[in-house]
Amino acid sequence: MQDVIIVFNSGSSSLKFTVYDKADSQSATVLIKGEIEQNPNGARFHAKNHDGVFLAQEDWSETGLDIFDHLFHWLEQFSEKGHVVAAGHRIVHGGADFLAPVKITPEVLDKLDRLTPFDPLHQQATLAPAKAIAQKRPELLQIACFDTTFHSTIPKVARLLPLPRRYEESGVVRYGFHGISYNYIAQRLAMLDPALATGRTIIAHLGSGASLCALKDGKSLETTMGFSALDGLMMGTRCGAIDPGVLLYMVQEEKADWRTLVQTLYHESGLLGVSGVSPDMRVLRDLRAKDPGSAQSAQITEALSLFVYRILQEIGALTAVMGGLDGLVFTAGIGEHDDALRQEVCQALEWAGITLDNAANQRHASIISTPDSRVRVRVEPTDEEREIYLSVLKFL
Repeated sequence: MQDVIIVFNSGSSSLKFTVYDKADSQSATVLIKGEIEQNPNGARFHAKNHDGVFLAQEDWSETGLDIFDHLFHWLEQFSEKGHVVAAGHRIVHGGADFLAPVKITPEVLDKLDRLTPFDPLHQQATLAPAKAIAQKRPELLQIACFDTTFHSTIPKVARLLPLPRRYEESGVVRYGFHGISYNYIAQRLAMLDPALATGRTIIAHLGSGASLCALKDGKSLETTMGFSALDGLMMGTRCGAIDPGVLLYMVQEEKADWRTLVQTLYHESGLLGVSGVSPDMRVLRDLRAKDPGSAQSAQITEALSLFVYRILQEIGALTAVMGGLDGLVFTAGIGEHDDALRQEVCQALEWAGITLDNAANQRHASIISTPDSRVRVRVEPTDEEREIYLSVLKFL
């Protein structure tokens, strides 16, 4: 039976996994990609092979810990490609203590549990698979990789929040997120474009969650997310940076409690909130194209414009922190696939020295700036799962 490594990337209601061939570390061969979506009656499971062909679409009655038993059993029975020798996990928060991937032990799980107040929505969701496997298969090697680790190089002054010191003492500082993605892109740049990897480069991770990272000399100097993954850019359903006075208004005038604030800021804001229609950039563009003169279309235009505007604001701030700009890299779902957004951002940044090659941008080329552009602009697919897989291999 083939030895494999399974990588988990967990959300609040769905669990994505990727199965890699342990023996083929050079190519990081993907054998299976799948997802488990939990519902009140059990779970919906589907899996595809590396060519995108469906291997399974099933409804499972199992819930909770039993889901993982069923998953491992399915892997072991499927085409002899399922002897799991290790599992890697994307964990949102590593706090101040976890600055590198780490072997998961009961003590590590306990420490990570204590970080839940820093990100109550995401921390428990990403810990859930590790906890379940620790109970069901305690002998299995499990490795935690953290979204916060890459930003451990940010200067202390950039970590501080302008609050009474007692908050810093409790760990309430800026951490930054999307670090697994940024680390992957930084390593790709080191191979493909060493000048940008060691220069002053902004990486734009633009997806349903969105942030920017100022990369200088190959290290994170600053990022737009801070204490939580709610900060910074406007996102699909998250507001991003917001005047704290708005929260005071919601509490005082609307009597909003914690749950109301969470629902509004995390799930009802961003592109969804401003457009009033959808958090999905593709849906918004299609709807606007179908009925360009409608009131709905006007709201969609405002949502898209605000999304770009916030990106430009933050790029300006990061450029100032770095003392200039040598490169801009677009990655993640929107960054990799939305040529219209890239065009708007780059055209608005002509003052910074960007000259866009429109044809290259429309065909999603790796380099979308012209040869004489003072700032080089790249499009690079990210691969968080591969980054986790490579981290797991080091422990084997």
